[in-house]
Amino acid sequence: MWRLNAIIFNMENGQLSRRVFLKSMGIMLLLSGCTPDVLSLVSAPTATPLPSPTPTPLPRADSVAQAFLQAWSAGDYASMYNLMSPGARQRINFDLFQSRYQQAQNTATVSNIETQLQSLLQDGPRAAATFHLRWETRRFGDIIVDNQMQLVFEAGRWGVDWQPTLILPQLGEDVILSFLSEQPTRGNIYDKNFHALATQGEIVTVGLVPQFIQNEPEVVATVSELTGVPPEKIRESIAAARPDWFVPIADISFDASLQNDTLLSGLAGVDRRARTVRTYTDGDIAAHVIGYMGKMPPELKDQYVAQGYTGDEMIGLSGVEAWSELDLAGKRGGRLVALSPGRQVLSELATTTSKAGSSVYLTFDTEFQARIEGLLGPRKGAIVVMNPASGAIYALATFPRFRPADITSGLDSSAWSKLYSDENRPLLSRATQGTYPPGSIFKIISLTAALELLGYDPNRMFTCTGRWQGLGPAFTKTCWLERGHGQISLLDGLTQSCNVVFYEVGLALHRSNPDLLPDWARKFGLGDVTRIFGLAEESRGVIPDNAWTQANFGQPLYDGDAVNSAIGQGYVLVTPMQIARILAAVANGGKLVRPRVIDKLVPVEGPETAIEPEFEGSLPILPETMALLKQSLNAITSGAHGTARKAFEGATYTVAGKTGTAESGFEKPHAWFAGYAPADEPRVAITVMVEQAGEGSQVAAPLFRQVLEAFFEWEAGQT
Repeated sequence: MWRLNAIIFNMENGQLSRRVFLKSMGIMLLLSGCTPDVLSLVSAPTATPLPSPTPTPLPRADSVAQAFLQAWSAGDYASMYNLMSPGARQRINFDLFQSRYQQAQNTATVSNIETQLQSLLQDGPRAAATFHLRWETRRFGDIIVDNQMQLVFEAGRWGVDWQPTLILPQLGEDVILSFLSEQPTRGNIYDKNFHALATQGEIVTVGLVPQFIQNEPEVVATVSELTGVPPEKIRESIAAARPDWFVPIADISFDASLQNDTLLSGLAGVDRRARTVRTYTDGDIAAHVIGYMGKMPPELKDQYVAQGYTGDEMIGLSGVEAWSELDLAGKRGGRLVALSPGRQVLSELATTTSKAGSSVYLTFDTEFQARIEGLLGPRKGAIVVMNPASGAIYALATFPRFRPADITSGLDSSAWSKLYSDENRPLLSRATQGTYPPGSIFKIISLTAALELLGYDPNRMFTCTGRWQGLGPAFTKTCWLERGHGQISLLDGLTQSCNVVFYEVGLALHRSNPDLLPDWARKFGLGDVTRIFGLAEESRGVIPDNAWTQANFGQPLYDGDAVNSAIGQGYVLVTPMQIARILAAVANGGKLVRPRVIDKLVPVEGPETAIEPEFEGSLPILPETMALLKQSLNAITSGAHGTARKAFEGATYTVAGKTGTAESGFEKPHAWFAGYAPADEPRVAITVMVEQAGEGSQVAAPLFRQVLEAFFEWEAGQT
């Protein structure tokens, strides 16, 4: 074949004649035994080589990287997960993926995330993007990181090749963020005279370690006597424990531990462990104001974690402890670190310094508060004593009460259930959460509505026979004075608390416009919370109108409903605090002051914050109406026909107020008296309400007088 190739080459280059070429070819064919097909190789044209196929370029990965970062900023974990490569999604399921992000961000107290794609390098089916990450956190300020994202082209699309380091470079497969905290000292709660009501103290848990007990009968008897835990329960606890366990028996005070130190130290197997706890120094005094602490409820965890908590703290759950939680708790300090599975610190990302909580000073004096609680005694009810000019609460008594220390130190489930389900409802602050029909105290609102909205003359006359048939004979209503008041003026109707006068007023208001009286009552602050500064637990009460009765009973507010409302019965419900604020507004000239139990906040460092008086509107009445109202309220306690004149006979001071006797659904009605004193220069407004106790003039008014005299005595002793 080499010869053939040589001949062809020479021919193509013009070195052989055609005759010589053909002769040579014939010889070659004979010698080689080749078939004539070989000639076709000689005569065929040379083929043009085909071009190599050009591969289709892959799309850019930028849009996927950008979309992943935008979804992260928006907290859209589902979209983030969908942008991951199939291989990455096989390595981690969605729930675990989402929890990894949430755990890290919650630990760092992240409130906002900002991301910015900086560059992307693409090499075939793989790409690497760099991005800038900024976490805004509540505890550590800004955490800024430059990180890298890997992407891979699989199944016809780009996807994020996710690894835990994509959250933060310091994280790995089993590496997590953790906050190693420094617990700040919780602020104290003091009364106005610097008496400590709630402080940080120590409590000692007395327990047993079974393997070290040498004389079990002696140990059990001694510990039982000291703690009050029955011997059989102690033995049961020992039997259920492993030999090396510390078996807690009961908590005792630090002082009790010191007093019995020699005894307890000499008993083999007895151990004591001290811990910091919230201590309350005055038993159940002002319990509903001070409140209590407890474990963070699961439904509140996200709310508090968002404010820098870790979720395992004890927090205020009621009273001032709850209202001032953020001030009292201070700021947790500590380190944000990456932890290995063995709880070793691998790196530190941020630190913050702890800040002790502020102390809270209340508006009342503990001794005066205790005295008012003593006057209320074991009767279910409430007493509110407040400054009508500033809204400062001098005393807020309610009964039954509870002991904050019992709850804060930790009740077992059965004890808590018993307390919570107690039919006497000791956890309820009757002053701010208890709702009751106000009875005739509501006539203050009805009177002013008649004067202002209907244009009634204060001397307009009514006839009271003791019975009223304004809704027809089938719906006869009665006055509290069975023989009737005879001819009586509108203004005297309030002084003598004549029901018939206000039946007429209520019917006239309703037929003029069903919304007149409900709207008027709301302008006095009823049907809504008073927003008492320092307490979150407060009821709105009920001021019925057409919308309310339609929503609750599927019917309009009828004439009979409106007539009942005008005398403070029917569906009307109020709290003692709401009534106290109305009387305070009358006393101060018409301003609705915001009640408050907090006087000031005092941080460990920096200036204190004094709580200034706040006013939330005014009573919607003209000065001449205010003067007539005050005139009538004065006559109630000192006039010849005033319903409370007997309760204040011989008083050396003047009082303006209103009695109330409200149907309770039980044998005896609720007894009310609300007023202010001195009548000409008011310095205090007081509301007394006693559940199912009888007539307001016979029960509540005399108690009001006792409270008022206690106030004057206490006031004289203040410097």
